Amino acid sequence: MSTQPRTARGNRTRAKILAAAEQVFAEVGYHDASIVKITESAGVGQGTFYLYFESKLDVFDELVDDLNRRVRHAMIEASSQATTRLAAERAGFEAFFRFTAEHPALYRIVRQAEFVSPGALRRHYSRIVDGYMTGLDKARANGEVGHDVDPEVAAWALMGIGEIVGMRWVLWGGRWDEDARPPSYDSAAAQVPPHVFEQTMQFIERALAVPRAGSPTETTTQGDAQ
Repeated sequence: MSTQPRTARGNRTRAKILAAAEQVFAEVGYHDASIVKITESAGVGQGTFYLYFESKLDVFDELVDDLNRRVRHAMIEASSQATTRLAAERAGFEAFFRFTAEHPALYRIVRQAEFVSPGALRRHYSRIVDGYMTGLDKARANGEVGHDVDPEVAAWALMGIGEIVGMRWVLWGGRWDEDARPPSYDSAAAQVPPHVFEQTMQFIERALAVPRAGSPTETTTQGDAQ
């Protein structure tokens, strides 16, 4: 279990180790990574590493949680100023794509977690979904999205859209053929092109839209309610 620092200097050192771990795990993978590589990248001694983390797995788990906290904070901060649910979706997706452009390692580290630390993987997705469900449930009650929208199903579907769209246009730089190379982690990351973002948002807006009176969905739902 990781140890929380008691001083500002300790917080800076711990953050430096996490940043180094993010780079090392992304570049060489969990199994080829080592505490030596992480501490060398961070510019600290191995003894310093053990002041904050018990093992390589411990720092990996904390890194997944740290990336999760940061990406959720970015999305919440961006969407909190929106006045409608659809505006919040747009702002949240913009923030997510911006974060993953700055931290493309997020994809590789989360995917490694499936095999390295399944509990960390479930935590990562569940924390995002829990917040998403709360927002969608409130929006449905307020009539901002269709009353036929299941918040849990919608939350997982929306998260999947963001992850896969971001993987192609951020992680892969817009190319998806087998010979394509991902952007270097020390270079300017790729961005989701404006037309791709707009197409994604149009798809999401149609999926969440309130059904028009007399539409098949509206008629079916009213019939079920009776």
